Amino acid sequence: MAPQRIQYFIALVFFVLGGWALFFPGHVIATVFLPEYQEGGRIMPFMMSCFGAQALLAGLFAAFSRFTSRTFLAYGIALIPFFGFNYYFTFHDPVFTNMGLIDAVGNVIMLVLCYIGWKQSKKREESRA
Repeated sequence: MAPQRIQYFIALVFFVLGGWALFFPGHVIATVFLPEYQEGGRIMPFMMSCFGAQALLAGLFAAFSRFTSRTFLAYGIALIPFFGFNYYFTFHDPVFTNMGLIDAVGNVIMLVLCYIGWKQSKKREESRA
């Protein structure tokens, strides 16, 4: 698979989850937050929409930037702390329902794509040298 296509799949994760948060914030809140964290007046949907907009922006960068092997590597490494976040707020100090782990699934998909993109890009870069 070409590295650029891999970037599009990384962007797709952002577009799907970010779009869900931006356009359906109430559904995201009801689905991924425990009931005691769903109340917050107007601020919760506002914050969720902001989160979604940021994810869409990240998706645009992923789709339209030129990734090298180092970009895929750095991106993959940068994803690792998010697994700690997901674990902590799902199991240690629960804020999320188990459906909140959909974020972790997205991160796993992106991490695998980063690995594949890194390998493919490395191969192409070495063949050009």
